[in-house]
Amino acid sequence: MSEPIIVTDAVRIPAHALRMRAVRASGPGGQNVNRVATKVILEVELDAIEGLADDQRARLLQLARRRLDVRGRLVMTSQASRTQARNLEDARDKVRMLVAAALERPRRRRPTTPTRGAEERRIAEKKRHGRIKRLRTRTLQE
Repeated sequence: MSEPIIVTDAVRIPAHALRMRAVRASGPGGQNVNRVATKVILEVELDAIEGLADDQRARLLQLARRRLDVRGRLVMTSQASRTQARNLEDARDKVRMLVAAALERPRRRRPTTPTRGAEERRIAEKKRHGRIKRLRTRTLQE
């Protein structure tokens, strides 16, 4: 792990905050899957990420909450490729995208109300549906 992950000009993950392990991948792959450790597990020290504001760090923790280990490190895995180098690059890309997603402030949702026409159409459809169901009932024969 000699090179850092650069997310933006201001935000980067230094090389000392990254730790990579390779293990055997699961799934198909023939003899190769039993012999070669191609699955990559990339661990990231979240406290060491440079350039994050407090709100961005909080969003990152929220986004990564299921991928955190007991020590609070982000654990990203990749076994998409048959080579360790490609899986490492894929895991680094996943970390980069996750941190980039935390940089974006989410837009606030403005509550809206349906238009009068939409309400009228909804009520008319409900009445039509009720009439159809009413016609399905059997009439009493005396």
